[in-house]
Amino acid sequence: MKAIGYLQSLPIDHPESLVDLQLPEPQPGPLDLLVRVAAVSVNPVDTKVRRNRAPQPGQPEVLGWDAVGTVLAVGEAVQGFAVGDRVYYAGAINRPGSNAELQVVDHRIAAHAPQSLSDAEAAALPLTAITAWELLFDRLGVLEGGGAGQTLLVTGAAGGVGSILVQLARQLTQLRVVGTASRPETQAWVKRLGAHVVVDHSQPLRPQLVAAGVPEVALIASLTHTEQHWDALVDAAAPQGRLALIDDLSGPVDVMTLKRKALSLHWELMFTRPLFGTPDVAEQGRLLARVAALVDAGRLHTTVSEQLSPINAANLRQAHALVESGRMRGKVVLSGGF
Repeated sequence: MKAIGYLQSLPIDHPESLVDLQLPEPQPGPLDLLVRVAAVSVNPVDTKVRRNRAPQPGQPEVLGWDAVGTVLAVGEAVQGFAVGDRVYYAGAINRPGSNAELQVVDHRIAAHAPQSLSDAEAAALPLTAITAWELLFDRLGVLEGGGAGQTLLVTGAAGGVGSILVQLARQLTQLRVVGTASRPETQAWVKRLGAHVVVDHSQPLRPQLVAAGVPEVALIASLTHTEQHWDALVDAAAPQGRLALIDDLSGPVDVMTLKRKALSLHWELMFTRPLFGTPDVAEQGRLLARVAALVDAGRLHTTVSEQLSPINAANLRQAHALVESGRMRGKVVLSGGF
């Protein structure tokens, strides 16, 4: 089968940072779906793994943690799926990725794709939807339909996760949603997604929040450059508030600054459930099914901002470069076959 991967960790501008490959076809296990991949998207985790995880000698690494495709075969223990089903999922970080014609995925972390979206539109959703859902409801502890009288601050709200988180918070809670973005086009994007207030994270946060009538925030989702914003986030947080992170810190933060306000710190990693085979691993499939239903009901919208075709090494290198630029709005998607 055709696939795209790498044999050594290289800068994305190197022509061999991602290369076209021919690999053996994977075989599904008892709990797996065998999927013919139709569209994929690129997330920051793709670029981080490419830069930092060196393959074993002679064994190419295939990345990709978002996919939409058609089920070709099902394992003997699979329930709820059949050959021919159109599915979407984010996969597992310890298994070969979706940048290949064929992929096997645990059926418990997959769901039927939204019927109202194209393959490319649906491929933008799984990883960011899982991350945003788990962050909002599992880590920050918000109840569906709850949050009245509380404010959620989302830093980096124009990115992939932020673009879904803002929508989920508006559609499924009563939270007041404040998003941050630093450019006119990304600020407009966050406003269109439903944020009540948009502020500029390149400027001091507290004065902007106060001017918007938000003296303090009970819940904070810090999605990027947390170490740069740490002091401002702690300053903006309400006593006994919650702070949730998803990014890899590139510098130290002083967690002792949380103590005076009794703030709690929460990490979100959407790969944790499949990586450790937690008893509730099937929650990811169920939440993706909920997201699909919300999309088909017109309550959630895809976050595609860039589309490339076909799925090959040259276009995947371009997609990685876009993500590494740090200026992405929404998601970049590849479709159109291998």
